[in-house]
Amino acid sequence: MPLRNNMEKFKGFTDSETFTELPDSFFRQLLNEITDTDELKVTLYAIWRIGHMDGPFHAMCQTDFDAKDLGLAADEVVSGLGKAVERGTLLKSEHEADTFYFLNSPRGRAAAEAFAKGNWRESAKIMSAPPVERPNIFKLYEENIGPLTPIIADMLREAEKEYRNEWFEEAFEIAVTRNVRNWKYVEAILKRWKEKGKDERKDQQDAGKDFKRYSEGEFADYFKRD
Repeated sequence: MPLRNNMEKFKGFTDSETFTELPDSFFRQLLNEITDTDELKVTLYAIWRIGHMDGPFHAMCQTDFDAKDLGLAADEVVSGLGKAVERGTLLKSEHEADTFYFLNSPRGRAAAEAFAKGNWRESAKIMSAPPVERPNIFKLYEENIGPLTPIIADMLREAEKEYRNEWFEEAFEIAVTRNVRNWKYVEAILKRWKEKGKDERKDQQDAGKDFKRYSEGEFADYFKRD
């Protein structure tokens, strides 16, 4: 079937982007039951946005559902939210003048109940801003070291499972600062942080000591590699 005249052909997914997990029940039940486009878009958007939020408060207010991103009018967003709440995929929780939407998961149910009692109000005001999007490990590699290869991509996927997400950017930054554009060097930093504790770096404020430790200590070999 040919594409409609106003439809631009999708260029395909890449290795340099993050992926969003969907619960199995979405495919086993909801995908067949949700027939309204507004509801489907709002539900998927909530799963994506909430799944990428940092901090303890994972919820969205109505204005967080960007009508432009969703390709919907404002009233269609409201309609989609209403249907998602009615179906039970999203939970609407209110406290005084504040209203937030939570995923209907064990964590979401507990948070929605706490928010309704006023226990999460201050956190909600802080965390309702759009989530900070950190560069993922593939993008960091391409920007700081070089083109991806299938072998490197496999190693990066394993690293994502092994180490904390927020460490990658700093580890790559250290490698670039030391002019060691080498994945093995970055991985050695991550491994050390995991084994010995990232916050135990006593010389963090002393750039001279930090450079000496990386260039003459346990990572010295990596300065000699491509």
